[in-house]
Amino acid sequence: MSEMTDTISSPSTARSAAQAAAQVLEAVEGLHDLVDEHGAQNDRDGRIAEPVVEALFQAGAMGTVTPRELGGAEATPREAMDIYRTLAYADPSTGWVTMAIAMATGLAGAFFEKDAAAELFATPRLGIAGQGTRPGKAAPVEGGYRVSGEWQFASGIKHSTHLHTAAVDTETGQPRFFIVPVDEVDFIENWDVLGLRGTGSIDYSLTDVFVRESFSYPTLSTEPVTGGWTFRIGIGNLASINHGAWGLGVARRLLDELSAFVRDRAGRPGSLADSTSFHEQFAEAEMQLRSAHALLYSTWEEIEEKLSAGEPMGIRLETLNRAALCNVTEVMDRIAGFVFRSGGTTALRSGTLQRIYRDVHGGTQHISSSPMILQSAGRQLAGLAEGQKWVHFQLV
Repeated sequence: MSEMTDTISSPSTARSAAQAAAQVLEAVEGLHDLVDEHGAQNDRDGRIAEPVVEALFQAGAMGTVTPRELGGAEATPREAMDIYRTLAYADPSTGWVTMAIAMATGLAGAFFEKDAAAELFATPRLGIAGQGTRPGKAAPVEGGYRVSGEWQFASGIKHSTHLHTAAVDTETGQPRFFIVPVDEVDFIENWDVLGLRGTGSIDYSLTDVFVRESFSYPTLSTEPVTGGWTFRIGIGNLASINHGAWGLGVARRLLDELSAFVRDRAGRPGSLADSTSFHEQFAEAEMQLRSAHALLYSTWEEIEEKLSAGEPMGIRLETLNRAALCNVTEVMDRIAGFVFRSGGTTALRSGTLQRIYRDVHGGTQHISSSPMILQSAGRQLAGLAEGQKWVHFQLV
């Protein structure tokens, strides 16, 4: 296990000092054994084990995209993807929770006004999680809003201090994100699902909860108050970073598990180790994964070059990014099917292969890689979407 630097391993300095993305990556690489050994427990308990959560906060993983001025790593997109796929490889639920909390926390840090951000980020072990789709209602009142609604899929909320949720201003029609302490939230314990059980992505509701205006910001914000060009990509593209990296990490783990499984049984009668058909299929799966990785990372390399030079991302690159995420998800799904079939009854029974296979089929259901996204991307790439733009997960 890699040694953490003093900066990362000390809880006090982890909160106060800017952490380079390279340090965070080194730290989470060193957490592989800890994260991996708690995967089955997370699946049973419907939440990430506390020793893992504490280690992630100390490593700076939850601050992956938090502005450096507020103590985070402010990772570039590809740096963030390296961190998320490393954790997803060790345990899919842990990787999912980390990227969810890191994104919501980073967005609040970037788009809150300075005073409100300073107040929020003074919270010990700050973590923010919640939902950004199917918004509730926000009625304007003096000093802020009264927010009400019901939402689904609050990944990571059981490990967070605050909720991040979307609601529409009932007077202006503007959708905004609101940050609310979790003790004001009604949790609905209904995370009875096939895969990603460890994420604890329960539903929740708010009933006429007052939120100061300064603890909210427009959902379409792309000009950060704090932090650099990364935040100009918007929440829809941040979600693509998260889920693309997650899919790459999970697919890589599945192929590595299958390789170890087959090698362990080499020499037995009928072993896949002697099957030329299996060899061919494994080579195809490996090439598909590497191709999906290359497309996603090369697309983000182009986006980073544009944004760091002060240029807009452009509709074409944004479309390619979303298509690349759909491609990663599809490749992961195909690899999972291949691994499950090749694993025989071992994959059928309770264990690592079965759990990760189930997690894959939780991840494929996310809106960010739904058929609607790829259909819209195809329309734009074919030149049939003149004058349209991406708004969250829709081309309109």
